[in-house]
Amino acid sequence: MKIKNIAIIAHVDHGKTTLVDKIMHHCSLFRENEHTGDLILDNNDLERERGITITSKNVSVTYKDTKINIIDTPGHADFGGEVERVLNMADGVLLLVDAFEGPMPQTRFVLQKAIDLGLKPCVVINKVDKENCTPEEVHEAVFDLMFELGAEEWQLDFPAVYGSAKHNWMSDDWKDQTDNIEPLLDMVLEHIPSPKVEAGSVQMLITSLDYSSFTGRIAIGRLQRGVLKENMQVSLVKRDGSTVKAKIKELHTFEGLGRKKVSEVHAGDICALVGLEGFEIGDTVADLENPEGLKTIAIDEPTMSMLFTINDSPFFGKDGKFVTSRHIRERLERELEKNLALRVNATDSADKFLVFGRGVLHLSVLIETMRREGYELQIGQPQVIIKEIDGVKCEPVEELTIDLPEEVSGRAIDMVTLRKGEMQSMEAKGERMICKFLIPSRGIIGLRNQLLTATAGEAIMTHRFLEYQPLKGGIPERQNGSLVSMENGTAIPYSIDKLQDRGRFFVDPGEAIYEGQVIGENTRQDDMTVNVTKTKKLSNVRSSGADDKAKIVPAVKFSLEEALEYIQKDEYVEVTPSHLRLRKVYLKEVDRKRNKL
Repeated sequence: MKIKNIAIIAHVDHGKTTLVDKIMHHCSLFRENEHTGDLILDNNDLERERGITITSKNVSVTYKDTKINIIDTPGHADFGGEVERVLNMADGVLLLVDAFEGPMPQTRFVLQKAIDLGLKPCVVINKVDKENCTPEEVHEAVFDLMFELGAEEWQLDFPAVYGSAKHNWMSDDWKDQTDNIEPLLDMVLEHIPSPKVEAGSVQMLITSLDYSSFTGRIAIGRLQRGVLKENMQVSLVKRDGSTVKAKIKELHTFEGLGRKKVSEVHAGDICALVGLEGFEIGDTVADLENPEGLKTIAIDEPTMSMLFTINDSPFFGKDGKFVTSRHIRERLERELEKNLALRVNATDSADKFLVFGRGVLHLSVLIETMRREGYELQIGQPQVIIKEIDGVKCEPVEELTIDLPEEVSGRAIDMVTLRKGEMQSMEAKGERMICKFLIPSRGIIGLRNQLLTATAGEAIMTHRFLEYQPLKGGIPERQNGSLVSMENGTAIPYSIDKLQDRGRFFVDPGEAIYEGQVIGENTRQDDMTVNVTKTKKLSNVRSSGADDKAKIVPAVKFSLEEALEYIQKDEYVEVTPSHLRLRKVYLKEVDRKRNKL
């Protein structure tokens, strides 16, 4: 049976997972009466809630007697580690581009990876039913982008189809609407090369992991050459070149959304191996007698770090099941096995860990997953990683694109330039402006909140890591100080009402609070301790007009990323399964004054 291995790459939200849905329906993977819903591959809660793909998934369909292994990849640069490793399994890529937006920062990021690996690109220009879209100009822009990224001639000679994955049609000409996505699948059969099989002993690079509570860890990869069989003895070639003997108990290939147990796998197919022990991503499964290792996976360096520590607030252990440093350390070590772009360093204290990742989103997805599993922990302010290159201190710089209505673009440009951003270009698209900047990663932390406020929620912001450049100097931090609770107790409506002119609150009336918790934002620059647990004195003496109704402004509620971007150096975010609280590192005011920086 012929095999084609393709990865679908694109900027976040250009329709990758929707397209995979339509391909699966077209190749009749489901019964007529089966109700499957949308975005079938985004199968964990976090992916569904955020509407983004976080981990790459495999699915296989059969079309015209050819087995097509499809890999759906994340579009966000923060999950670049996922994209880099799974592209090793593909022979070609489907590059999806939005017909209105054209190539975006993450398009460039994932395309660069595919071109460097020498994969054949096929272009799908999606969403051609949008108003004011320009499919022909987008086609030109994709060609220019590939040329700029150093594509070779055979890559620049790419086929393209146009259509709308959402409305289930693809065509060679965007004006000519068809009623199915066959032109896309025909393009895959015609232009994506079949896997090149070389002669030689068994070789397979492990590019991804799965876990089953019955069989333990499962290795997934594409067999480059040779044949694998059940109960076969093999060698594992580690990253450092050492070899270990191992045995494959079971072999599975991908079929539809699931896996099928087989007795042997031939070169070119993507398979899962059960029974191997002690392997890591990037190891090679090789011949027992004369093992030859494959080139292992290179992953971009992390650019941001956060301090993870145990929850030591007065409310610790009320929500979560796992609260000790041992639990947190074991969980982070488990994450390291499959999350390649992550690093964890021990600190001088046993209950604090420095966790390095690609960006705030990359780390916040890990924190969110941990809190859902029942962990309690505290997170410090995100810090960018400063490197010394040739004796000069350098920091990560990112390429930032902001898409926003024309009338508010002035405010946004001011904000970015304040944070040491340099404007590269500005172009009008319809009634919106697309502005491109180079900005230090430090400047991006906390920018999204301010931008959304200034543009009434209209701004769309995307960024990707570019390179390290010499330090750009100071960046203004949050201007306002915090309102800090003075007492343990319950927030009383009467007190909140009387303190409202001091700032905006983050806690609702009736919520339990503790001393040192950040319960609001001060209107002035310095921190202020307030007591919101004071009730009204119910004595006999009354003055006229004193019994006004309390009118309380609703509390500001942060999402995890917003909270991480909001806090200052002397604050933590306390994360438990059902609460997010902000607090000072030192809870007592005496300690805060003593340790003031």
